[in-house]
Amino acid sequence: RTCGSSGAEADWEFTRTEVIDNTLNPDFVRKYILDYFFEEKQNLRFDVYDIDSKSPDLGKHDFLGQVHCTLGEIVGSPASRLEKPLGGIPGKKCGTIILSAEELGNCRDYATMQFCANKLDKKDFFGKSDPFMVFYRSNEDGTFTICHKTEVVKSTLNPVWQPFSIPVRALCNGDYERTIKVEVYDWDRDGSHDFIGEFTTSYKELCRGQSQLNVYEVSLLSFIVEQEHTFLDYIKGGSLSVCWFASLTLTLLVLKGNPSQSTSLHYMNPYQMNAYAMALKAVGEIIQDYDSDKMFPALGFGAKLPPDGRVSHEFPLNGNVENPYCNGMEGILEAYHQSLKTVQLYGPTNFAPVVNHVARYAAAVQDGSQYFVLLIITDGVISDMAQTKEAIVNAAKLPMSIIIVGVGQAEFDAMVELDGDDIRISSRGKLAERDIVQFVPFRDYMDRTGNHVLSMARLAKDVLAEIPDQLISYMKSKTIKPNPVPPAYSPSDDPQTNPV
Repeated sequence: RTCGSSGAEADWEFTRTEVIDNTLNPDFVRKYILDYFFEEKQNLRFDVYDIDSKSPDLGKHDFLGQVHCTLGEIVGSPASRLEKPLGGIPGKKCGTIILSAEELGNCRDYATMQFCANKLDKKDFFGKSDPFMVFYRSNEDGTFTICHKTEVVKSTLNPVWQPFSIPVRALCNGDYERTIKVEVYDWDRDGSHDFIGEFTTSYKELCRGQSQLNVYEVSLLSFIVEQEHTFLDYIKGGSLSVCWFASLTLTLLVLKGNPSQSTSLHYMNPYQMNAYAMALKAVGEIIQDYDSDKMFPALGFGAKLPPDGRVSHEFPLNGNVENPYCNGMEGILEAYHQSLKTVQLYGPTNFAPVVNHVARYAAAVQDGSQYFVLLIITDGVISDMAQTKEAIVNAAKLPMSIIIVGVGQAEFDAMVELDGDDIRISSRGKLAERDIVQFVPFRDYMDRTGNHVLSMARLAKDVLAEIPDQLISYMKSKTIKPNPVPPAYSPSDDPQTNPV
Protein backbone atom coordinates (compact mmCIF):
# COMPACT_ATOMS: atom_id res chain seq x y z
CA ARG A 1 0.00 0.00 0.00
CA THR A 2 1.13 3.54 -0.57
CA CYS A 3 0.41 6.78 1.25
CA GLY A 4 1.60 10.23 0.19
CA SER A 5 2.14 12.89 2.80
CA SER A 6 3.48 16.44 2.83
CA GLY A 7 5.78 15.65 5.75
CA ALA A 8 6.16 13.37 8.72
CA GLU A 9 6.94 15.85 11.48
CA ALA A 10 4.13 17.70 13.21
CA ASP A 11 5.50 21.10 12.18
CA TRP A 12 5.60 20.11 8.51
CA GLU A 13 2.62 17.84 7.97
CA PHE A 14 -0.31 19.49 6.26
CA THR A 15 -2.35 16.48 5.17
CA ARG A 16 -2.22 12.93 3.86
CA THR A 17 -3.54 11.33 0.74
CA GLU A 18 -5.72 8.27 0.70
CA VAL A 19 -4.02 4.86 0.87
CA ILE A 20 -3.94 2.87 -2.36
CA ASP A 21 -3.61 -0.87 -1.96
CA ASN A 22 -1.07 -3.16 -3.63
CA THR A 23 0.47 -1.01 -6.36
CA LEU A 24 3.81 0.46 -7.36
CA ASN A 25 2.08 3.01 -9.60
CA PRO A 26 -0.50 4.80 -7.44
CA ASP A 27 -2.67 7.55 -8.85
CA PHE A 28 -3.79 9.62 -5.85
CA VAL A 29 -7.21 11.13 -6.37
CA ARG A 30 -7.69 13.36 -3.34
CA LYS A 31 -7.03 17.06 -4.02
CA TYR A 32 -5.90 19.74 -1.59
CA ILE A 33 -6.48 23.48 -1.70
CA LEU A 34 -3.52 25.78 -1.09
CA ASP A 35 -3.35 29.57 -1.30
CA TYR A 36 -0.92 30.48 -4.09
CA PHE A 37 1.17 33.65 -4.04
CA PHE A 38 3.45 34.38 -6.97
CA GLU A 39 5.56 36.72 -4.85
CA GLU A 40 6.34 34.21 -2.11
CA LYS A 41 8.59 31.15 -1.90
CA GLN A 42 6.17 28.47 -0.74
CA ASN A 43 8.18 25.41 0.27
CA LEU A 44 6.59 21.97 0.04
CA ARG A 45 7.75 18.49 0.96
CA PHE A 46 6.16 15.21 -0.04
CA ASP A 47 6.92 11.97 1.80
CA VAL A 48 5.73 8.59 0.56
CA TYR A 49 5.14 5.58 2.83
CA ASP A 50 4.14 1.94 2.50
CA ILE A 51 1.25 1.56 4.92
CA ASP A 52 0.91 -1.89 6.52
CA SER A 53 -1.39 -1.20 9.48
CA LYS A 54 -3.96 1.28 10.73
CA SER A 55 -1.46 3.04 12.99
CA PRO A 56 -1.38 6.83 12.35
CA ASP A 57 2.29 6.88 13.44
CA LEU A 58 4.31 7.09 10.20
CA GLY A 59 7.38 5.92 12.09
CA LYS A 60 5.84 2.47 12.14
CA HIS A 61 5.58 2.27 8.35
CA ASP A 62 8.16 1.79 5.60
CA PHE A 63 9.53 5.07 4.20
CA LEU A 64 9.63 4.99 0.37
CA GLY A 65 11.14 8.39 -0.41
CA GLN A 66 10.62 12.15 -0.34
CA VAL A 67 10.96 15.22 -2.51
CA HIS A 68 11.31 18.95 -1.78
CA CYS A 69 10.00 21.63 -4.14
CA THR A 70 8.16 24.93 -4.15
CA LEU A 71 4.59 25.58 -5.20
CA GLY A 72 6.04 27.93 -7.81
CA GLU A 73 8.01 25.04 -9.34
CA ILE A 74 4.82 23.06 -9.83
CA VAL A 75 2.81 26.00 -11.17
CA GLY A 76 5.70 27.14 -13.39
CA SER A 77 6.20 23.74 -15.03
CA PRO A 78 4.59 23.03 -18.44
CA ALA A 79 0.87 22.34 -17.89
CA SER A 80 1.62 22.92 -14.17
CA ARG A 81 2.86 19.34 -13.96
CA LEU A 82 6.17 18.70 -12.21
CA GLU A 83 7.96 15.35 -12.33
CA LYS A 84 10.81 14.78 -9.86
CA PRO A 85 12.76 11.75 -8.61
CA LEU A 86 12.13 10.72 -5.03
CA GLY A 87 15.14 10.63 -2.73
CA GLY A 88 15.91 10.26 0.91
CA ILE A 89 17.21 6.67 0.91
CA PRO A 90 20.99 6.59 0.24
CA GLY A 91 22.04 4.40 -2.67
CA LYS A 92 18.49 3.53 -3.71
CA LYS A 93 16.34 4.66 -6.63
CA CYS A 94 13.03 5.52 -5.05
CA GLY A 95 10.94 6.12 -8.16
CA THR A 96 9.33 9.28 -9.43
CA ILE A 97 6.62 11.54 -8.08
CA ILE A 98 4.37 13.55 -10.38
CA LEU A 99 2.76 16.68 -8.93
CA SER A 100 0.13 18.75 -10.68
CA ALA A 101 -1.73 21.95 -9.84
CA GLU A 102 -4.83 23.61 -11.18
CA GLU A 103 -6.41 26.94 -10.45
CA LEU A 104 -9.88 27.00 -8.94
CA GLY A 105 -12.14 28.51 -11.57
CA ASN A 106 -14.96 29.83 -9.41
CA CYS A 107 -15.71 33.55 -9.46
CA ARG A 108 -13.25 34.43 -12.22
CA ASP A 109 -15.93 36.29 -14.13
CA TYR A 110 -15.76 40.04 -14.67
CA ALA A 111 -18.91 42.07 -15.27
CA THR A 112 -18.75 45.16 -17.48
CA MET A 113 -21.74 47.47 -17.20
CA GLN A 114 -22.88 50.98 -18.05
CA PHE A 115 -25.62 53.13 -16.54
CA CYS A 116 -27.40 56.35 -17.37
CA ALA A 117 -30.13 58.40 -15.63
CA ASN A 118 -32.84 60.86 -16.62
CA LYS A 119 -34.32 63.83 -14.78
CA LEU A 120 -32.37 63.46 -11.58
CA ASP A 121 -33.24 65.71 -8.66
CA LYS A 122 -31.54 69.11 -8.91
CA LYS A 123 -29.31 69.66 -5.87
CA ASP A 124 -27.09 72.62 -6.81
CA PHE A 125 -28.78 76.00 -6.15
CA PHE A 126 -27.03 77.80 -9.01
CA GLY A 127 -26.82 74.93 -11.48
CA LYS A 128 -27.43 71.30 -12.22
CA SER A 129 -26.20 68.33 -10.21
CA ASP A 130 -22.82 66.60 -10.50
CA PRO A 131 -24.00 63.00 -10.04
CA PHE A 132 -22.04 59.84 -9.29
CA MET A 133 -23.03 56.30 -8.24
CA VAL A 134 -21.81 54.15 -5.35
CA PHE A 135 -22.27 50.36 -5.42
CA TYR A 136 -22.44 48.24 -2.26
CA ARG A 137 -22.22 44.48 -1.77
CA SER A 138 -24.40 43.07 1.01
CA ASN A 139 -22.72 40.96 3.69
CA GLU A 140 -23.93 37.92 5.60
CA ASP A 141 -24.72 40.04 8.66
CA GLY A 142 -26.92 42.46 6.72
CA THR A 143 -24.34 45.23 6.46
CA PHE A 144 -23.07 46.68 3.18
CA THR A 145 -19.52 47.09 1.85
CA ILE A 146 -18.66 49.56 -0.89
CA CYS A 147 -17.33 47.79 -3.98
CA HIS A 148 -17.34 50.46 -6.70
CA LYS A 149 -17.74 54.20 -7.22
CA THR A 150 -18.31 55.73 -10.67
CA GLU A 151 -16.78 58.93 -11.95
CA VAL A 152 -18.55 62.26 -11.40
CA VAL A 153 -20.44 63.60 -14.41
CA LYS A 154 -20.46 67.38 -14.12
CA SER A 155 -23.46 69.73 -14.51
CA THR A 156 -26.24 67.44 -15.71
CA LEU A 157 -29.50 65.87 -14.60
CA ASN A 158 -29.20 63.26 -17.38
CA PRO A 159 -25.79 61.62 -16.82
CA VAL A 160 -24.30 58.82 -18.85
CA TRP A 161 -21.55 57.17 -16.83
CA GLN A 162 -18.58 55.43 -18.41
CA PRO A 163 -18.65 51.62 -18.61
CA PHE A 164 -16.77 49.93 -15.77
CA SER A 165 -15.60 46.40 -15.03
CA ILE A 166 -15.70 44.67 -11.66
CA PRO A 167 -15.00 41.09 -10.53
CA VAL A 168 -18.25 39.23 -9.92
CA ARG A 169 -16.87 38.03 -6.58
CA ALA A 170 -16.46 41.69 -5.51
CA LEU A 171 -19.99 42.50 -6.63
CA CYS A 172 -21.87 39.65 -4.94
CA ASN A 173 -19.32 37.22 -3.48
CA GLY A 174 -20.52 34.52 -5.87
CA ASP A 175 -24.14 34.69 -4.62
CA TYR A 176 -26.12 35.75 -7.69
CA GLU A 177 -29.27 36.61 -5.72
CA ARG A 178 -27.52 38.65 -3.02
CA THR A 179 -28.71 42.25 -2.72
CA ILE A 180 -26.65 44.94 -4.44
CA LYS A 181 -27.41 48.46 -3.22
CA VAL A 182 -26.73 51.49 -5.41
CA GLU A 183 -26.79 55.07 -4.15
CA VAL A 184 -26.72 58.20 -6.30
CA TYR A 185 -25.11 61.41 -5.00
CA ASP A 186 -24.51 64.96 -6.10
CA TRP A 187 -20.80 65.64 -5.71
CA ASP A 188 -19.66 68.64 -3.64
CA ARG A 189 -16.12 69.96 -3.43
CA ASP A 190 -16.08 69.96 0.39
CA GLY A 191 -16.99 66.27 0.56
CA SER A 192 -20.53 66.81 1.88
CA HIS A 193 -22.14 65.04 -1.09
CA ASP A 194 -25.93 65.39 -1.36
CA PHE A 195 -27.95 62.18 -1.42
CA ILE A 196 -30.18 61.93 -4.51
CA GLY A 197 -31.63 58.45 -4.14
CA GLU A 198 -30.98 54.73 -4.10
CA PHE A 199 -32.19 51.42 -5.49
CA THR A 200 -31.44 47.74 -4.94
CA THR A 201 -30.86 45.01 -7.48
CA SER A 202 -28.91 41.74 -7.76
CA TYR A 203 -26.43 40.13 -10.10
CA LYS A 204 -29.23 37.90 -11.38
CA GLU A 205 -31.36 40.97 -12.20
CA LEU A 206 -28.46 42.78 -13.86
CA CYS A 207 -27.78 39.78 -16.10
CA ARG A 208 -31.17 40.29 -17.72
CA GLY A 209 -29.75 43.31 -19.51
CA GLN A 210 -31.18 46.72 -20.30
CA SER A 211 -33.83 47.87 -17.83
CA GLN A 212 -35.12 50.83 -15.83
CA LEU A 213 -34.12 50.25 -12.24
CA ASN A 214 -36.03 52.76 -10.07
CA VAL A 215 -38.21 55.84 -9.83
CA TYR A 216 -35.24 58.09 -10.49
CA GLU A 217 -35.07 56.53 -13.94
CA VAL A 218 -31.59 55.13 -13.56
CA SER A 219 -31.22 52.76 -16.47
CA LEU A 220 -28.87 49.91 -17.24
CA LEU A 221 -27.55 50.45 -20.75
CA SER A 222 -25.41 47.31 -21.05
CA PHE A 223 -24.23 44.34 -19.01
CA ILE A 224 -21.59 41.90 -20.27
CA VAL A 225 -19.95 39.07 -18.35
CA GLU A 226 -16.57 37.76 -19.47
CA GLN A 227 -14.12 35.38 -17.90
CA GLU A 228 -10.86 37.12 -17.10
CA HIS A 229 -7.67 35.33 -18.06
CA THR A 230 -5.33 34.96 -15.09
CA PHE A 231 -1.57 34.82 -14.72
CA LEU A 232 -1.81 31.07 -14.20
CA ASP A 233 -3.77 30.66 -17.44
CA TYR A 234 -0.74 31.93 -19.36
CA ILE A 235 1.65 29.79 -17.34
CA LYS A 236 -0.42 26.60 -17.59
CA GLY A 237 -1.05 26.95 -21.31
CA GLY A 238 2.67 26.82 -21.95
CA SER A 239 2.40 30.13 -23.80
CA LEU A 240 4.72 31.92 -21.43
CA SER A 241 8.21 31.70 -20.07
CA VAL A 242 9.26 34.42 -17.64
CA CYS A 243 12.83 35.47 -18.43
CA TRP A 244 14.71 37.67 -16.04
CA PHE A 245 17.84 39.76 -16.21
CA ALA A 246 19.86 40.62 -13.13
CA SER A 247 21.70 43.91 -13.24
CA LEU A 248 23.83 45.51 -10.55
CA THR A 249 25.27 48.97 -10.36
CA LEU A 250 28.94 48.61 -9.50
CA THR A 251 29.60 52.31 -9.34
CA LEU A 252 32.21 53.22 -6.74
CA LEU A 253 31.68 56.18 -4.45
CA VAL A 254 34.18 57.50 -1.92
CA LEU A 255 31.85 56.51 0.91
CA LYS A 256 31.78 52.94 -0.26
CA GLY A 257 35.50 52.40 -0.30
CA ASN A 258 37.13 49.34 -1.79
CA PRO A 259 34.90 46.22 -2.20
CA SER A 260 37.41 44.31 -0.07
CA GLN A 261 36.76 46.67 2.86
CA SER A 262 33.79 46.51 5.20
CA THR A 263 32.72 50.10 4.38
CA SER A 264 31.75 49.06 0.83
CA LEU A 265 28.21 48.00 -0.07
CA HIS A 266 29.88 45.25 -2.12
CA TYR A 267 31.93 43.96 0.81
CA MET A 268 32.03 40.17 0.87
CA ASN A 269 31.56 39.27 4.52
CA PRO A 270 32.61 35.64 4.94
CA TYR A 271 29.71 35.10 7.35
CA GLN A 272 26.80 36.75 5.58
CA MET A 273 25.69 38.10 2.20
CA ASN A 274 25.81 41.80 1.40
CA ALA A 275 22.65 43.68 0.42
CA TYR A 276 23.30 43.18 -3.32
CA ALA A 277 23.57 39.42 -2.93
CA MET A 278 20.54 39.24 -0.62
CA ALA A 279 18.37 41.21 -3.07
CA LEU A 280 19.52 38.98 -5.94
CA LYS A 281 18.77 35.80 -4.03
CA ALA A 282 15.45 37.02 -2.64
CA VAL A 283 13.97 37.85 -6.04
CA GLY A 284 15.82 35.25 -8.11
CA GLU A 285 14.90 32.21 -6.04
CA ILE A 286 11.22 32.90 -6.63
CA ILE A 287 11.16 34.04 -10.22
CA GLN A 288 13.52 31.30 -11.46
CA ASP A 289 10.70 28.78 -10.98
CA TYR A 290 8.99 30.32 -14.01
CA ASP A 291 12.01 30.18 -16.35
CA SER A 292 12.21 26.92 -18.27
CA ASP A 293 15.99 26.52 -18.57
CA LYS A 294 17.11 28.37 -15.40
CA MET A 295 19.81 30.18 -17.41
CA PHE A 296 19.91 33.91 -16.68
CA PRO A 297 21.88 36.78 -18.21
CA ALA A 298 23.47 38.88 -15.48
CA LEU A 299 24.82 42.35 -16.28
CA GLY A 300 26.87 44.94 -14.45
CA PHE A 301 27.03 48.66 -15.13
CA GLY A 302 29.42 51.31 -13.95
CA ALA A 303 32.89 49.75 -14.19
CA LYS A 304 36.18 49.76 -16.11
CA LEU A 305 36.76 46.43 -17.78
CA PRO A 306 40.04 44.59 -18.34
CA PRO A 307 42.29 44.60 -20.20
CA ASP A 308 42.05 48.19 -21.53
CA GLY A 309 39.99 49.90 -18.81
CA ARG A 310 37.01 50.56 -21.07
CA VAL A 311 34.01 51.99 -19.13
CA SER A 312 30.85 49.93 -19.61
CA HIS A 313 27.24 50.19 -18.48
CA GLU A 314 26.05 46.80 -19.76
CA PHE A 315 28.78 44.19 -19.36
CA PRO A 316 28.26 40.49 -18.55
CA LEU A 317 29.10 39.67 -14.94
CA ASN A 318 30.63 36.35 -16.00
CA GLY A 319 32.99 38.16 -18.41
CA ASN A 320 31.69 36.25 -21.45
CA VAL A 321 30.27 38.67 -24.02
CA GLU A 322 29.18 35.80 -26.28
CA ASN A 323 27.37 33.95 -23.51
CA PRO A 324 26.35 36.15 -20.52
CA TYR A 325 24.05 33.44 -19.13
CA CYS A 326 24.57 32.08 -15.62
CA ASN A 327 23.28 28.75 -14.36
CA GLY A 328 20.61 29.49 -11.76
CA MET A 329 20.92 31.76 -8.75
CA GLU A 330 24.18 30.18 -7.63
CA GLY A 331 25.69 30.92 -11.04
CA ILE A 332 24.66 34.59 -10.82
CA LEU A 333 26.07 35.01 -7.33
CA GLU A 334 29.34 33.35 -8.36
CA ALA A 335 29.62 35.64 -11.42
CA TYR A 336 28.95 38.66 -9.20
CA HIS A 337 31.67 37.66 -6.75
CA GLN A 338 34.19 37.03 -9.52
CA SER A 339 33.43 40.30 -11.31
CA LEU A 340 34.35 42.29 -8.19
CA LYS A 341 37.83 40.75 -8.41
CA THR A 342 38.37 41.63 -12.07
CA VAL A 343 36.66 44.96 -12.82
CA GLN A 344 37.39 48.44 -11.48
CA LEU A 345 34.26 50.11 -10.10
CA TYR A 346 33.69 53.39 -11.89
CA GLY A 347 31.03 56.10 -12.42
CA PRO A 348 28.82 57.54 -13.69
CA THR A 349 25.74 55.35 -13.08
CA ASN A 350 23.68 55.10 -16.24
CA PHE A 351 20.48 53.05 -16.22
CA ALA A 352 19.32 53.64 -19.79
CA PRO A 353 21.84 51.26 -21.47
CA VAL A 354 20.75 48.23 -19.45
CA VAL A 355 17.02 49.07 -19.79
CA ASN A 356 17.46 49.37 -23.55
CA HIS A 357 19.53 46.16 -23.56
CA VAL A 358 16.64 44.13 -22.14
CA ALA A 359 14.10 46.06 -24.22
CA ARG A 360 15.83 44.83 -27.39
CA TYR A 361 15.20 41.24 -26.29
CA ALA A 362 11.58 42.02 -25.40
CA ALA A 363 10.96 43.84 -28.67
CA ALA A 364 11.92 40.71 -30.59
CA VAL A 365 9.29 38.55 -28.83
CA GLN A 366 5.95 40.34 -28.59
CA ASP A 367 3.66 37.37 -29.29
CA GLY A 368 3.11 36.57 -25.62
CA SER A 369 5.45 33.57 -25.57
CA GLN A 370 7.96 35.31 -23.30
CA TYR A 371 7.85 38.00 -20.65
CA PHE A 372 10.98 39.74 -19.40
CA VAL A 373 11.71 40.94 -15.87
CA LEU A 374 14.72 43.22 -15.30
CA LEU A 375 16.01 43.41 -11.74
CA ILE A 376 18.21 46.45 -11.11
CA ILE A 377 20.05 46.66 -7.78
CA THR A 378 21.51 50.10 -7.18
CA ASP A 379 22.81 52.49 -4.55
CA GLY A 380 20.37 55.12 -5.77
CA VAL A 381 22.73 57.34 -7.76
CA ILE A 382 21.56 57.90 -11.35
CA SER A 383 23.39 60.01 -13.91
CA ASP A 384 21.10 59.73 -16.95
CA MET A 385 17.61 60.42 -15.62
CA ALA A 386 16.19 61.87 -18.85
CA GLN A 387 17.50 58.97 -20.94
CA THR A 388 16.27 56.42 -18.40
CA LYS A 389 12.77 57.91 -18.41
CA GLU A 390 12.69 57.74 -22.19
CA ALA A 391 13.90 54.12 -22.11
CA ILE A 392 11.18 53.15 -19.60
CA VAL A 393 8.42 54.91 -21.57
CA ASN A 394 9.53 53.04 -24.69
CA ALA A 395 9.73 49.74 -22.79
CA ALA A 396 6.21 50.13 -21.36
CA LYS A 397 4.71 48.87 -24.61
CA LEU A 398 6.84 45.71 -24.52
CA PRO A 399 6.46 42.41 -22.59
CA MET A 400 8.68 43.68 -19.82
CA SER A 401 8.72 44.72 -16.14
CA ILE A 402 11.47 46.47 -14.18
CA ILE A 403 12.21 45.93 -10.50
CA ILE A 404 14.58 48.40 -8.84
CA VAL A 405 15.98 47.62 -5.39
CA GLY A 406 17.86 50.43 -3.66
CA VAL A 407 20.66 49.40 -1.29
CA GLY A 408 22.51 51.57 1.22
CA GLN A 409 21.43 54.70 3.04
CA ALA A 410 21.24 57.15 0.12
CA GLU A 411 18.19 59.26 -0.69
CA PHE A 412 16.15 57.49 -3.36
CA ASP A 413 14.06 60.38 -4.68
CA ALA A 414 15.16 59.68 -8.24
CA MET A 415 14.18 56.02 -7.98
CA VAL A 416 10.74 56.88 -6.56
CA GLU A 417 10.19 59.13 -9.58
CA LEU A 418 10.72 56.15 -11.90
CA ASP A 419 8.05 54.13 -10.09
CA GLY A 420 4.74 55.07 -11.69
CA ASP A 421 2.38 54.09 -8.87
CA ASP A 422 1.29 57.65 -8.09
CA ILE A 423 2.23 59.57 -11.24
CA ARG A 424 2.67 57.70 -14.51
CA ILE A 425 6.18 58.29 -15.87
CA SER A 426 6.52 60.37 -19.03
CA SER A 427 9.24 61.53 -21.39
CA ARG A 428 9.14 64.37 -23.92
CA GLY A 429 5.39 64.71 -23.34
CA LYS A 430 4.76 61.01 -23.98
CA LEU A 431 3.08 59.04 -21.21
CA ALA A 432 4.07 55.42 -20.53
CA GLU A 433 1.38 52.99 -21.73
CA ARG A 434 1.68 50.90 -18.55
CA ASP A 435 3.26 51.14 -15.13
CA ILE A 436 6.13 48.64 -15.42
CA VAL A 437 8.49 49.84 -12.67
CA GLN A 438 8.44 48.80 -9.02
CA PHE A 439 10.99 50.42 -6.68
CA VAL A 440 11.73 49.57 -3.06
CA PRO A 441 14.61 50.51 -0.73
CA PHE A 442 16.08 47.36 0.81
CA ARG A 443 16.66 49.07 4.17
CA ASP A 444 12.88 49.20 4.73
CA TYR A 445 12.82 45.40 4.81
CA MET A 446 15.73 44.70 7.10
CA ASP A 447 14.51 42.70 10.09
CA ARG A 448 15.40 44.36 13.40
CA THR A 449 16.59 41.07 14.86
CA GLY A 450 19.02 40.54 11.98
CA ASN A 451 17.02 37.69 10.45
CA HIS A 452 18.14 37.92 6.80
CA VAL A 453 15.81 35.15 5.65
CA LEU A 454 12.84 37.17 6.89
CA SER A 455 14.25 40.36 5.34
CA MET A 456 14.60 38.67 1.94
CA ALA A 457 11.09 37.19 2.11
CA ARG A 458 9.59 40.61 2.87
CA LEU A 459 11.52 42.21 0.02
CA ALA A 460 10.52 39.58 -2.53
CA LYS A 461 6.88 39.80 -1.53
CA ASP A 462 6.70 43.53 -2.19
CA VAL A 463 8.77 43.78 -5.37
CA LEU A 464 7.17 40.78 -7.09
CA ALA A 465 3.55 41.42 -6.11
CA GLU A 466 2.85 43.61 -9.16
CA ILE A 467 4.42 41.30 -11.78
CA PRO A 468 1.31 39.13 -12.49
CA ASP A 469 -0.90 42.20 -13.02
CA GLN A 470 1.73 43.89 -15.18
CA LEU A 471 2.03 40.77 -17.29
CA ILE A 472 -1.75 40.51 -17.71
CA SER A 473 -1.99 44.21 -18.59
CA TYR A 474 0.48 43.62 -21.44
CA MET A 475 -1.40 40.57 -22.71
CA LYS A 476 -4.70 42.47 -22.63
CA SER A 477 -3.20 45.48 -24.42
CA LYS A 478 -2.13 43.16 -27.24
CA THR A 479 -5.31 41.01 -27.06
CA ILE A 480 -3.14 37.93 -26.52
CA LYS A 481 -5.03 34.96 -25.10
CA PRO A 482 -3.40 32.02 -23.33
CA ASN A 483 -2.81 28.80 -25.19
CA PRO A 484 -5.23 25.94 -24.47
CA VAL A 485 -4.21 23.90 -21.45
CA PRO A 486 -2.62 20.56 -22.47
CA PRO A 487 -4.62 17.41 -21.67
CA ALA A 488 -4.62 16.28 -18.07
CA TYR A 489 -2.01 13.72 -17.13
CA SER A 490 -2.99 10.06 -16.99
CA PRO A 491 -0.70 7.41 -15.44
CA SER A 492 -1.17 5.26 -18.54
CA ASP A 493 0.62 7.97 -20.56
CA ASP A 494 3.83 7.58 -18.57
CA PRO A 495 6.42 5.27 -20.18
CA GLN A 496 8.25 4.71 -16.91
CA THR A 497 7.76 1.32 -15.29
CA ASN A 498 8.02 2.39 -11.67
CA PRO A 499 6.72 5.91 -11.00
CA VAL A 500 5.34 6.70 -7.58
